[in-house]
Amino acid sequence: MRLDVMIMAREEMTSRERVLAVFNRTSYDKVPVINPTSVAIVESMRLTGAFFPHVHTDGSAMAALAGAGHDLFGFDSVTPYFSIHQEAAALGCEIDWGKLDKFPQILKSPLLEPDDFVMPKNFLDRKPIKTLLQAIKALKKKYGSEVAIIGKVVGPWTLAYHLHGAANLILETNLEPQKVHRFLEVLAQVPIQFAHAQFEAGADILTWADHATADLISAKAYAEFLLPVQQRCNKTLQKAGPVILHNCGPVADRLNLFAQAGFDAFHIDSRNNVREAVDIVGERMILTGNINNPSILLNGTVADVRRAVNNALDNGIELVSPECALPCWVPSRNLREIIHAARSRKGSARGDACG
Repeated sequence: MRLDVMIMAREEMTSRERVLAVFNRTSYDKVPVINPTSVAIVESMRLTGAFFPHVHTDGSAMAALAGAGHDLFGFDSVTPYFSIHQEAAALGCEIDWGKLDKFPQILKSPLLEPDDFVMPKNFLDRKPIKTLLQAIKALKKKYGSEVAIIGKVVGPWTLAYHLHGAANLILETNLEPQKVHRFLEVLAQVPIQFAHAQFEAGADILTWADHATADLISAKAYAEFLLPVQQRCNKTLQKAGPVILHNCGPVADRLNLFAQAGFDAFHIDSRNNVREAVDIVGERMILTGNINNPSILLNGTVADVRRAVNNALDNGIELVSPECALPCWVPSRNLREIIHAARSRKGSARGDACG
């Protein structure tokens, strides 16, 4: 008997089985709900005793807060990387780690030239990096094969923003394009090494955060500078596990390029038309996200959340999730409603894996 048939013969699938079934293009019993980025909120911090900013640099606290996404709200995944600053901190950026309801931010970037960058031999042992790896190991020990664990890395484009400055990098795409190419070349080794370490620590899936959105660079610039780098990175990671691209903002003009880059899924912002996005990517890439954070999850009612989830599913989303890292004051009732609304829908009774 095939494995997916055996699973369906049981009363229900585990959260991990449900999520991975979407990536494997096989049947699943209930619509899975994941969190490719942070679902940490003040309420879950208070219930777990694990608070911002301490969790960013303490593996046990990080794991405890990540676990709240599943234990308290019902998500089918846990995701312990709550910001996009672990790598930057490990590589010499001066960081303000934030406060209870504020995410970290970079105060000072250290890198002037790409040839100044040297990959530290002890990168994986540096505290911000080791913290996340410890958290993933703790989550794997706690949940085993029951819950999908999603790791995260910052891609070379966003990492160049952090280490060199976003304004500098964007200006140099026109004035010094070879310098930009060199930055991406030398920095790509960072997410590759970190990604492999996270998979080895127990991650099932990886979010690749690389913010090449339309309000920052053109689709032409993305194709010239970043697409070839992401293609090489995805080829390196293809046997390690599924990779979800996270990129905030409007992206209709580059969705086709994202699919060409080889990502398994794309975490899509609510500023995009889901039906249009599904039509563009077809079977090449899974879409997740599109549930609006500020107006729906932060300030909306449970009825608003239910409508948003149903709209996403009606238009082709298979993995339900918020569109981005949650604002810290999102009420827990709205997170639970995401799960409730998704669970009220039927799963997918697929046959063999499709193209």
